[in-house]
Amino acid sequence: MSKKILLDTDIGSDIDDIVALTYLLAHPACDLLGITTVSGEAEKRARIASAICNMVGKEIPIFPGRDDPLIVKQLQPFAQQASVLANWKHQNRFPKGEAVPFMREMIRQHAGEITLVTLGPLTNIAALFSIDDEIPNLLDGVVSMCGLFKYCHPNGYLREWNAMLDPHAAAIVYHTKVKKHASFGLDVTIRLEKNADEVRSLFTHAFFQPVLDFAEVWFADHDSIIFHDPLTVVSLFEQDLCRFENGEIEIELASASLAGLTHWQPSRGGRHAIAVDVDADRFFSRYFSVFS
Repeated sequence: MSKKILLDTDIGSDIDDIVALTYLLAHPACDLLGITTVSGEAEKRARIASAICNMVGKEIPIFPGRDDPLIVKQLQPFAQQASVLANWKHQNRFPKGEAVPFMREMIRQHAGEITLVTLGPLTNIAALFSIDDEIPNLLDGVVSMCGLFKYCHPNGYLREWNAMLDPHAAAIVYHTKVKKHASFGLDVTIRLEKNADEVRSLFTHAFFQPVLDFAEVWFADHDSIIFHDPLTVVSLFEQDLCRFENGEIEIELASASLAGLTHWQPSRGGRHAIAVDVDADRFFSRYFSVFS
């Protein structure tokens, strides 16, 4: 059976959003009902999503969402990968101010069936939950690439980027009760890495042609791709990739220097689930299997 998905993404900054979207478009069991974009230059991000959809030959509704966080200063003002958009056919005009109403309409139309997948800061989702308090109960669930929960990042990071970009939005979303909310934190996703040469050798399917072009913008400043967002979407269809724990997540807001820190408290009856381990080899096998 197909899985109905709404995707909210800051595609156009880290390359892994594009890698995740390409997987969703290729998966035969994915019913992608729409894409909303978030963070600085949200309309350019929508154009990038359009370029990927066009390459795959799918017409997916795309709506630019909010450019700026709810309260804090924008730390991600640009969609850098838009610099190569001219190389790929894409839509240029999008409805303005319709991202949240679109999600609301789709969720009400398909009550109990939609999984809301978030791959960026949670600004759009916080707005959605705030304007209609029935929406969280009408979702099948929420799945997020967000947080840093159990282990210190090798570089000493305490906060994960999506939570830090809009901590107040993250606090709203994690405070809201939904049927199920699964999070894939930086402490687990960091284990899924391929260097630039490996990526170029693995991304051979025709669907990856624009991905590699956008990736070269990323490789100008980075020597590898970490598959944060792809783990989040592959796990929608492959339940055996990760081990999870239940508990409660609270978002730090009291300290400006630590805003967005994700406090994790394990509990058997907790309303949140976090990934605590991943089978990396199995993940890469399952990701590329949809392109064979």
